[in-house]
Amino acid sequence: MIKAQFHKKTFHFKLPSGTSRGVLTEKHAWFIEIWKKDQPSIIGIGECSIIPGLSPDFETFELYEQKLIDVCKNLSLDLQDWPSIKFGVECAMLNLKNGGGNLYFDNPFSRGQQKISINGLIWMGSKDFMQQQIEEKILLGFSVLKMKIGSIDFETELNILRTIRKKFSSAEITLRVDANGAFTAENALNKLQSLAKLDIHSVEQPIKAGQYKEMQKLCLDSPLKIALDEELIGVNELEEKIQLLDTIQPPFIILKPSLHGGISGCEEWIQLAEERKIEWWMTSALESNIGLNAICQFVGEYDNELPQGLGTGSLYTDNITSDLVVKRGQIYLSL
Repeated sequence: MIKAQFHKKTFHFKLPSGTSRGVLTEKHAWFIEIWKKDQPSIIGIGECSIIPGLSPDFETFELYEQKLIDVCKNLSLDLQDWPSIKFGVECAMLNLKNGGGNLYFDNPFSRGQQKISINGLIWMGSKDFMQQQIEEKILLGFSVLKMKIGSIDFETELNILRTIRKKFSSAEITLRVDANGAFTAENALNKLQSLAKLDIHSVEQPIKAGQYKEMQKLCLDSPLKIALDEELIGVNELEEKIQLLDTIQPPFIILKPSLHGGISGCEEWIQLAEERKIEWWMTSALESNIGLNAICQFVGEYDNELPQGLGTGSLYTDNITSDLVVKRGQIYLSL
């Protein structure tokens, strides 16, 4: 017989972090612990992590915690519409199956034998703040930078990117940008054409999700490769996923297990994408080191050489101690 319980923890950002959902100063997570009644010393743990305004399964703390209470009473509940909780339960089950500790998947990454390339994330903010972050990331050895855009005027953002390009060619520094749906269907193509002059690798979610025909046309006409992110949120049924990918035909999709159906939901997205020759990479949804470790090990199950979005372990003043190390644009386990 399997028993379950959960507890909540609030993490605090070292610096206020600008996102498309406003400035974040703290991050809420709930940790599900499961164990067998006859083996109480072996505990599986999974993280349920939410971003208010983005997570499709979070409305209020009361509703969310009531669902967690229900789940702990019945771990076989259908969690298709609760991706962050589904991710936490799946991770706890995998962790328990593998004997607890920090092990979720047994592969070269979890054994400390593999390093995963990652991008350095540049948060939204003032021009000076964004340039400061860029300089820091380059000094730390990152060769792939992802810059969130859409919070200040577009020309200023272009100038920041031009400054990088004057110093570093695309062979030296790969630039990704994340628009978080900031462009409109009417102005997006012009903006993508401006970005393309700076040898940008890809742009995430240039227009708001749900505009399939407009996004399809952008993917056809854009000189820049487009990656879908928010577009995948709430698309849980197999037929819906197929329709989305076949209609829009994006070059890339970006997967966050806490938003896109947990481990099993992302496995399905990956299978469908690879069948269609659509490339993918994975990103954390600002999980603590527990969730981040599980996602890294999940990525380690695949042969994917694209840099992933997994460099978020140093965001918090009070993160959970971890064996994860980020060095020169790579993340690995130091065991």
